[in-house]
Amino acid sequence: MKKKMFLAISIVLSINVCLSQINIESKIGKWSIEKVNDWYKNHKWIIGANFIPSNAINQLEMWQADTFDPETIDRELGYAEGINFNTMRVYLHSLAYKADPKGFKRRMDDYLKIADKHGIKTIFVIFDDVWGPTPKIGKQPEPKPGIHNSGWVQDPGDPASKDLKNFPELEVYVKDVINTFKNDERVLMWDLYNEPGNSGKFSASVPLLEKVFIWARDVDPVQPLTAGIWQWSKNFQQLNVIQALNSDVITYHHYGEPEDHREVINLLKTHGRPLICTEYMARTRNSRFSNILPLLKNENVGAINWGLVAGKSNTIYEWDTPIPSGEEPIEWFHDIFRKDGKPYRQDEINLIKKLTSGD
Repeated sequence: MKKKMFLAISIVLSINVCLSQINIESKIGKWSIEKVNDWYKNHKWIIGANFIPSNAINQLEMWQADTFDPETIDRELGYAEGINFNTMRVYLHSLAYKADPKGFKRRMDDYLKIADKHGIKTIFVIFDDVWGPTPKIGKQPEPKPGIHNSGWVQDPGDPASKDLKNFPELEVYVKDVINTFKNDERVLMWDLYNEPGNSGKFSASVPLLEKVFIWARDVDPVQPLTAGIWQWSKNFQQLNVIQALNSDVITYHHYGEPEDHREVINLLKTHGRPLICTEYMARTRNSRFSNILPLLKNENVGAINWGLVAGKSNTIYEWDTPIPSGEEPIEWFHDIFRKDGKPYRQDEINLIKKLTSGD
């Protein structure tokens, strides 16, 4: 990133810190800096991946009754346990809940039982503004060869996320799910909205972002709340302020060079709160385990990379560089393992194990 942009971010974040001292915690129920730092100290270094089983193209295929696959989840979380990962970030979907609320929550519990067996805690993601705008319940499409996340879907979608008529139903979903697991130690944190404003929505996502924090605070879970900052441009300033001022833990995404990543860490530290990078590692953009993971470890920043096992999500392919033939790219973009558990790169596995050996 350019120095001008960092200066702008620094100013915005400084304003945020000042605002946060004006009794913000008491107004919105946000955890105090002391409380959240004590929470963070009571956990090992948080390291893991964004997880979807290799046989699911999107969140709906993961969570719907007909395609929920505990056997594959168990096997692939076993790969994660084998490299000392202790956390998975997992996307939910409101349509899967709407189709079968009791069954959906039962499957969430089944997932948590499997993850717990492998010593893995879970960050659940509630809403999402990325990729396909029109999610539909039922059978999901097959992957398009060589196209990154060709079947991933937004939640609740577009224009569904902007329509205030949907909010009462979404409130029921958010409150029921969080209330069901509000005291569950297997849940590490609630990530309320992934990349709000993405897919050209910009500030149109503000109303739902504000509401989901209010709904979650009403439930008052024992786990902290967050919504990760992911875009630093002026168009996202309003969203960033809401995210930063309402998050107990500051989470963020960064897929760029280590020098830029270090600057973002330094700026976000001005909040005085724990930091978790909930998306990173894009090899062809020089965001790699070799140059990012040691940085995060040294800075005591949680490290959640994108992708565990290569599969129907097609995230071994870069965002904007499709390979229509479906051939394996020269270098994988995301992901760590093949379906059979063989690592893409053994040197990465060795590094991960080395950095987690003392935890």
